[in-house]
Amino acid sequence: MQGLTLSIFFHFLTVQCSGYQSTLSVYHASILEHCSKDLHIMVFPTWLAPNLITFSGFLLVVFNFLLMAYFDPDFYASAPGHKHVPDWVWIVVGILNFTAYTLDGVDGKQARRTNSSTPLGELFDHGLDSWSCVYFVVTVYSIFGRGSSGVSVFVLYLLLWVVLFSFILSHWEKYNTGILFLPWGYDISQVTISFVYIVTAIVGVEAWYEPFLFNFLYRDLFTAMIIGCALCVTLPMSLLNFFRSYKNNTLKHNSVYEAMVPFFSPCLLFILSTAWILQSPSDILELHPRVFYFMVGTAFANITCQLIVCQMSSTRCPTFNWLLVPLFLVVLVVNLGVASYIESILLYTLTTAFTLAHIHYGVRVVRVCHCLVFWFPVGKAAEQPFSDLPLLIEETKLGLTRNGRKKYWPVIYRKKYCK
Repeated sequence: MQGLTLSIFFHFLTVQCSGYQSTLSVYHASILEHCSKDLHIMVFPTWLAPNLITFSGFLLVVFNFLLMAYFDPDFYASAPGHKHVPDWVWIVVGILNFTAYTLDGVDGKQARRTNSSTPLGELFDHGLDSWSCVYFVVTVYSIFGRGSSGVSVFVLYLLLWVVLFSFILSHWEKYNTGILFLPWGYDISQVTISFVYIVTAIVGVEAWYEPFLFNFLYRDLFTAMIIGCALCVTLPMSLLNFFRSYKNNTLKHNSVYEAMVPFFSPCLLFILSTAWILQSPSDILELHPRVFYFMVGTAFANITCQLIVCQMSSTRCPTFNWLLVPLFLVVLVVNLGVASYIESILLYTLTTAFTLAHIHYGVRVVRVCHCLVFWFPVGKAAEQPFSDLPLLIEETKLGLTRNGRKKYWPVIYRKKYCK
């Protein structure tokens, strides 16, 4: 069934790939667009694939996460009386965070410049962004930590969900309206975060202990900014665009049930993960906060990527994500009562399984239909897999099974794309 879904996804995308232009909202004009209008022309050669730029930025975000995990594994490094993260680490993290943000902003320009704009590029970009949410939030958490002057791990867990909800809300909007609204909050937050990392290296984490206004601490400002951006920017604009589309009779899904289907799996993920935290006999979130955050963020990324695939291919979003099945079983076992070390083993096993499953899903999407899409295309290479579309559609109409397609697939396709 999943293979059929991917085939349908490829079919819908390739039908519209000729002269493809992203349907991103015209409302979005990032700060980077204004500050570095032609900088990428001088920095990035034309042979550099836009998807490679996107992937490189994502790897920098992952590197920041791993670097901070090494120096601050349990989020106590910024607390009073503990060994702090070295200043040079904050500088590296700040520079790499801004570099990753820059790469994420210029990949689209590089695609248009090299005539390599494809639906795969948009999927690649937003799919990696969905996974980056957890990396960004968890890395920033190390600034304040969970000491007496920091934020508790459960509050950070709730803030992580605010960020995840804000991200999927924009794609839920596009799933129903066909328009993706990208608020300026993302650009402002990335520039601010990069600046705060550098400032932390200069003044030290102790500077964030002091109140900046009456008894209002910086940790309170951190919390208020995340919640405020979600409630005052992302949510109102998404609802406004949704009701505008409803008023103009341009909604893609007319029933309330179909419109809300994308929220079912994320809500169930929130319920199950929260139930695990509340019922944990060993207080698993206090014991392994970083791993638990990563597990939730990875499962969320997989759910979101499936929504992105469906919104781009105009297919129905799946109601239930199968990754929730093992999570439910683990929560059930934990609720029955297990030893602390058994619960830790279950968490690490589940996190590993989610990570491998998500990577496997991403690879399958990119290699859909027997390698007809190049991973990092430039120019003609981006257009070539789509040039023989009529032949692909004709074979799809024949109802060939996967084995049949492999057996009868034209020699020209096997030689050109399936090396």
